Amino acid sequence: MFYCSFPQVEFSYPPLIPAEGHDSNNLPEKWKYLPFLALPDGAHNYQEDTVYFHLPSMNEEMKCVYGVSCYRQIEAKALKVRQADVTRETVQKSVCVLSRVPLYGLIQAKLQLITHAYFEEKDFSQISILKELYDHMNGSLKGTTLEGSQVYLGLSPRDLILHFKHKVLILFKLILLEKKVLFYVSPVHRLVGTLMTVLSLFPGVIEHGLTDSSQYHCKSSISDTTESLDPARISQSAGELDFKTDSKTDIDATDGDSSAFDHLDNNASQSSVSTQAHPQPQPPSHTSPDSSESDWETLDPSVLEAGEGSEGSVKHLETESSEPITVQPKSAAGQGQLTQGLVSGLEEDQYGLPLAIFTKGYLCLPYMALQQHHLLSDVKVRGFVAGATNILFRQQRHLSDAVIDVEEARILVDDPELRRMLSLSTADLRFSDFLLKHVTENREDVFLDGTGWEGGDEWIRAQFTLYLHSLLSSTLQQDNEKLLADYGSAFISAWKNTHNYRVWFSNKHPAMAEITPGHPFQGQYSVADVKLRLSHSVQNSERGKKLGNAVITTSRSVVQTGKAVGQSVGGALTSAKSAMSSWFSTLAQPAVTSPASDSTANKQ
Repeated sequence: MFYCSFPQVEFSYPPLIPAEGHDSNNLPEKWKYLPFLALPDGAHNYQEDTVYFHLPSMNEEMKCVYGVSCYRQIEAKALKVRQADVTRETVQKSVCVLSRVPLYGLIQAKLQLITHAYFEEKDFSQISILKELYDHMNGSLKGTTLEGSQVYLGLSPRDLILHFKHKVLILFKLILLEKKVLFYVSPVHRLVGTLMTVLSLFPGVIEHGLTDSSQYHCKSSISDTTESLDPARISQSAGELDFKTDSKTDIDATDGDSSAFDHLDNNASQSSVSTQAHPQPQPPSHTSPDSSESDWETLDPSVLEAGEGSEGSVKHLETESSEPITVQPKSAAGQGQLTQGLVSGLEEDQYGLPLAIFTKGYLCLPYMALQQHHLLSDVKVRGFVAGATNILFRQQRHLSDAVIDVEEARILVDDPELRRMLSLSTADLRFSDFLLKHVTENREDVFLDGTGWEGGDEWIRAQFTLYLHSLLSSTLQQDNEKLLADYGSAFISAWKNTHNYRVWFSNKHPAMAEITPGHPFQGQYSVADVKLRLSHSVQNSERGKKLGNAVITTSRSVVQTGKAVGQSVGGALTSAKSAMSSWFSTLAQPAVTSPASDSTANKQ
């Protein structure tokens, strides 16, 4: 019987190392984390799941390798052919595709069918289906363009807005600032889906902006990585790592430890199967002052308060500026021929997009294994957008600028200055409210040429493209302080110092002359804006929540007292209570019934 301490690759087609066979367990040094990515933390807790992950290029060229893995588990007694090394009650395996193009959803759809068929064979020695998968993938994806709906298959901005509401714009700005952003939730398919959906809001990023997003250095050994995580220092309840050996192909789902190290269960090991797909086309292979609202904003001096944070949805209110002042945004597709950026090395459109966010050490890792934990503190990594399911990543919040709790729709930010940068301006609140209305309200279906149905996924992406185009255009104007202040003066000051802005600003983009400068929702302030800001403040601060609870509690107490004194008095007080509740509901009651949640908070 063969024993090992870690999950490993059992079969690959073509071989990961050409000089070795298909059944070799050896991996290229840069891909040593592949088994841990294909079978993620806590995989035994789910019958099946899907993972998106990124691997470094095998050569010196700037090119990310995009991985999609589908894993399942099956009871050992259900196998028709039970191999000698299957000694546990449950067998868990994954089938993984490594691709040169970021067609996550399309690959996932095909891979799930193959994985299901592979398990239905109930004989894991039948690997012919995996070879057929490789041939089918290369044949069906050959000639697939990196534009259109295929790139965004399975990524729904509409669902993202329904869950995060106005905080989607905060996530958008957070990544523009190139901060260290960690997404956290289980299971993995929800984690990677949320993270990649946020990135899909950035025009061109998924298609052409991730080619340099996974250039990192591995630890010298797996043991060095795991030993560097001191459980006593990280979490007193985490327990101790106990690496006992076991069969390479099975896992006992009942032996799982409930500690934070649930992905490295005692007496548990996992296996994976990898298939490399190389469809065409290939991504590029070379690197390369005072606002008009400044005084008014003092009505809400601390939207993102220390230790409190924002929660809930923006109250849907009719504003005089409910429509953007610019024309209907165009679709991201068909904006001219792509050319290679002289500085960024990315394939850029005529507006200089995608922005060079994920370059020069800024990583995009849709899923991170615990063995990659060292990357959070690597001096060569200037920032990251990463996803994790292990609680240890969330506990070490000092290694991230922001932790995104996907389950609770919370954005946890510790730095007061960063909270100030992320505070939404009135124009930003109008933009968020505009999106929320179109997503949540029942409207007549309106189909717009180039952007799809109003309130649909493609339409939402077009709105964020318009937002970014307008922001970039505003930076090119002379005496643009007032124009840019509508986006938040603190945010603009910080963004102008980022790598992506400096690279974009260093080149000429003639097509930007077509874009109207200024915030899409700029304009004079009205009483409706006061209500919108006050509603946002009441719902998104601890003081606001306490005020709301106090009003409701006091109203109930007054009514009860009125009933005790007499019906006549009670009737008057009931009327007063009704009037108070009616007034307060126009300010504080969210239009969506989903639970409220924080958008920023301090460390507890």
